[in-house]
Amino acid sequence: MAGKGGRPHVLVVGGGIGGFTTALACARRGMSVHVLERAPEIKEIGAGLQLGPNAGRVLSELGVLNSVLRTAVLPERFVILDAYTGRELYEAQFGWELAERFGAPYTVMHRADLLDALLEGSLSTGLVKASIGKEVVGVEQNARGATVTCADGSSHSADVVVGADGLRSAVRRLVLDDSEPVVSRYVIYRGPGPRPEGVEDAVTLYAGDGLHLMQYPIHGGELLNRVASFRSDRGEPGSDTWGTPEELFEKFADACDPVQEALRNLDLGKRWEQFDRRPMAGWAQGRIALLGDAAHPMRQYLAQGAGQAMEDAVALAAALADAPDDPVTALKEYEEVRFPRASAVQHNTRFFGEMVHLGGVGAVLRDFAFRSLQRNDYTLAEWLYGTGGAPAPQPPARLDVYAEV
Repeated sequence: MAGKGGRPHVLVVGGGIGGFTTALACARRGMSVHVLERAPEIKEIGAGLQLGPNAGRVLSELGVLNSVLRTAVLPERFVILDAYTGRELYEAQFGWELAERFGAPYTVMHRADLLDALLEGSLSTGLVKASIGKEVVGVEQNARGATVTCADGSSHSADVVVGADGLRSAVRRLVLDDSEPVVSRYVIYRGPGPRPEGVEDAVTLYAGDGLHLMQYPIHGGELLNRVASFRSDRGEPGSDTWGTPEELFEKFADACDPVQEALRNLDLGKRWEQFDRRPMAGWAQGRIALLGDAAHPMRQYLAQGAGQAMEDAVALAAALADAPDDPVTALKEYEEVRFPRASAVQHNTRFFGEMVHLGGVGAVLRDFAFRSLQRNDYTLAEWLYGTGGAPAPQPPARLDVYAEV
């Protein structure tokens, strides 16, 4: 079953960003890859996406960064403001200064633009093929390989199966954990649309008591992506009474004018729920491995969901290339490398989200801390974006960031 040159043949379940980053990373190391996507076409759902320098380095390594930069925006800065007064609390310069420090730029883009670049890069290798309409319903393995079966009756075998099929991963459910992910009480409304005149090239975050608004330009700067979120305690998440547009405007009633203007451009016809899980080991199960949201779904607050999936992909490809005759050991090594890092991002994403949504005295102390930071001091981001192995922040052990959803 081995592919070209004795390299393992890889079957990837999931044709999203994680799946095609995996396909490209494996193909560039000489492996043949078959990607199965359950949807009738390969496309991304959603709009805006932020990629930190850690993800940018992956794109550079895989040879697609220049393609992505054709439509991406390199924001000049990241700024946090008070949602009620509009007062600036903190800023960090981005642009090429950040890129020089961390080896790649911070970019914002349309999700579809990134997927298109990864898909094009993958198919151009001649080692990747993709099939649509393939809903996986079964996974089996033995000493020689692994096989997935699909709802249409087809079966597909390979040396290795990678579950890159997202939050509600069929592969995860079949080999590791069939529990429901944890749903947040924070509802999300999005509003990508034409970019108003005068909006700067910046990632802008307005922080408030149990709410926030983020916006940034995408698609070559032509569009502005807006994301508003607030904590709703009316009914259960997903119910008709939870997180309604009426409550949105109630929660943001005291927000400053720029936030109010942004709210008027949101798509109020669609609410988005947010999910994650506690870190759980066991991504590698023999010849089957999980990747991205299938392994470690996380909240949106550090903008690392795609970036961590991309880091997974290059680590998995490297492990398989280093041990082409022993994929079981390779996948174990992949998990050993990636689990501590991804778990730290999961924890700190929760922690940062709680900090952004503080109110009262907590917000006063947070704002004082933000204003005390130097504008070009990237120390706090070194663990996330750097290559020097800076340790990740560790919230106190007594603080269970998963106790509050």
